Amino acid sequence: MVVIRLARGGAKKRPFYNIVATDSRNRRDGRFVERIGFFNPMASGKEELLRIAADRLSYWQGVGAQLSPAVERLVNSQKAAA
Repeated sequence: MVVIRLARGGAKKRPFYNIVATDSRNRRDGRFVERIGFFNPMASGKEELLRIAADRLSYWQGVGAQLSPAVERLVNSQKAAA
């Protein structure tokens, strides 16, 4: 099953997350099919907090990909802000 979830990057104590479409059997930070956005919880000032390619998100959901709870929360917050 394909799942859309967060893959952690960044340095120690400075997280940065890529939003990726991946096979559910792969490791959290392992191989992925496509990167569809990012989430930067440490963003300050004019830095961008969240970016999701809406067209790619809808494509993956259309072919049956499931959102992880964290990604679902981020997508809902982005929709509420827009």
